[in-house]
Amino acid sequence: MRKTIFFLSAAVLALTGGVAYAHNHGERADTNGDGVITQAEIQARADDRFARMDSNSDGVLDTADRQARMAERFARIDADNDGEITQAEMQTAREARRENRAERMAERGIERGDRMGRRGGNRADRMAARFAAADTDNSGGLTMAEMQAMHEARGERGHRGKRGMNRMARIDTNGDQTITKAEFDAGIAARFARLDTDGNGQVTAEEREAAKAERRARWQERRGQ
Repeated sequence: MRKTIFFLSAAVLALTGGVAYAHNHGERADTNGDGVITQAEIQARADDRFARMDSNSDGVLDTADRQARMAERFARIDADNDGEITQAEMQTAREARRENRAERMAERGIERGDRMGRRGGNRADRMAARFAAADTDNSGGLTMAEMQAMHEARGERGHRGKRGMNRMARIDTNGDQTITKAEFDAGIAARFARLDTDGNGQVTAEEREAAKAERRARWQERRGQ
């Protein structure tokens, strides 16, 4: 049950990212380029994300989808198909993701420094320590079960995991630890309504900026407590 809850909270964060674009990356959600974001534009992006997460296309996010996505990701990283992922394979996959992210940002005209380069060896040391702790059989590689346990432990401890759990509690209205398309769509609509402060069915740049300012104020308030 705990693994199910973690997966769904992570899925909520990923899926409700469709509305997060309205907060931080309006140009991506604004598909027709008119300067405003409609609920239809947000819903179209959300539909696409839900479909990608719903691996068996049954209209529900549950443990079956979680297992399928985990297996797919594991297979991509396990370059030699030996059933374990080494640190080298993990690093190769990480570098590929970083390059893809840089290319997407370049296409959008965004410049961003390499955080890995700035943090240097400290981050590499932490990653090596995390890998060693996850390699419970000391084989030098992580099985899918070991990798899964590592990600779940990080997510449950981290801020993203807590945010996901809170959002899941709001979206999973019947508390059955699954998220249906109807529940997700209702969550998307509710978040859009909070951004659309004048209720005209559109989120303008000014409304996005106001939402960001409100989030910053809440964050600063929490830091001061």
